[in-house]
Amino acid sequence: MTLPSPFVLVDLDRGPSPDLGLGLGLGTTGVTGRVLVGIAEKPIAADARFDILLTSEPDPPRPWVSCADPYATARRLAEIVADRPAASVALTQVLRMGPALAPPDRLVAESLAYSTLQASAAFHAWLDSAPARTPRPCAEPVALARDGDSLSITLDRPQARNAMDAGTRDALCEALEVAVLDPSITRVDLYGNGPAFCAGGDLSEFGSARDPAQAHMVRVHRSPAALLQRCGARVTAHLHGACIGAGIELTAFAGRVRATPDTVIRLPEVGMGLIPGAGGTASLPLRIGRERSAYLALSGEALGAEDALRWGLVDEVVQGD
Repeated sequence: MTLPSPFVLVDLDRGPSPDLGLGLGLGTTGVTGRVLVGIAEKPIAADARFDILLTSEPDPPRPWVSCADPYATARRLAEIVADRPAASVALTQVLRMGPALAPPDRLVAESLAYSTLQASAAFHAWLDSAPARTPRPCAEPVALARDGDSLSITLDRPQARNAMDAGTRDALCEALEVAVLDPSITRVDLYGNGPAFCAGGDLSEFGSARDPAQAHMVRVHRSPAALLQRCGARVTAHLHGACIGAGIELTAFAGRVRATPDTVIRLPEVGMGLIPGAGGTASLPLRIGRERSAYLALSGEALGAEDALRWGLVDEVVQGD
């Protein structure tokens, strides 16, 4: 069976948004299985089923994304979708489902999709092409300090740019459990030691899970994201340097996010044949909406501190935090 192209581009300047059920041959099933991108010179009211909306208007309102040449950007997105169709479609499907799900269930849906993609040919092709990396475990990857009603949690694996390996994940869960279980803690500050806040998942562990179903079980039951959903209102995240993958997926749950001017945010997972798997499909839409979250994850583009501030992904840019 030949599947239709998973990428659909609609020029909204050519008239009203078309009947997506008829005019484009996109019934409910068709929209679900495709990445739907709209383009307009100026932001307009558009059908809520669009996954990404592009405009050349500077600093447009949400959900629109500003780019110098929307058509060139759309062509690049089309190439990404053609190269990674399963991950691209899974990303938009999970993001679309999010608003209808309870917050904990959003993490379950993300993990199920992530685990499925771990068994995909695209992910294994990426693994085969990636250079070998040596694991660098750390005895105490997370530092914890208590001062009255305040708790400080610091990712402390600077030699690996605080990349999130299994040991760091488990230690972060233990630290966040303290905040969840102790109501006398009214403030939690989350830091990263060294030149980067967190460079994302530790690539030396990628592909080490031989059983995707078991990996899903571990991901759901040892989840910093699930704990941050419970205590995030009390958390202030202090970002600097690289905030890649998990580095922004987790901190987007925080009630307040501060970033230094050198902060660089990126979601690279689709390029690996995956989707964000540390809670990003649940956390980022709460701050920047489903469409801009889809754009960041699908494009893999870097977002600087000032743009992140304009979008609402960070709340404050500070000179040295």
